[in-house]
Amino acid sequence: MDVRFYIDPGTGRPHIYNHDVDEDEVIEILEKPDEDRPGREGSRVALGQTSRGRYLRLIYVPDPEPGSIFVITAYELTGKPLAAFRRRRRKKHL
Repeated sequence: MDVRFYIDPGTGRPHIYNHDVDEDEVIEILEKPDEDRPGREGSRVALGQTSRGRYLRLIYVPDPEPGSIFVITAYELTGKPLAAFRRRRRKKHL
């Protein structure tokens, strides 16, 4: 899978760095998301847990080229969104 990242014009680095997320974590979630659903304006939202135990939400757009993805942002789930995700995950595994 070819993964490209949105580059923050202010820093010249991938935007995910602003949220303390690295490329390996993003790829790990994309390879095996717990949830992957439609987002807004053609985007997709993937949620999952990394091998280090972090829960992340990724916003991405499938590229027209097969097997290619453009990641817009990724950040750690906390608070109520994390609790809701865990509930959905538990129900799914019952």
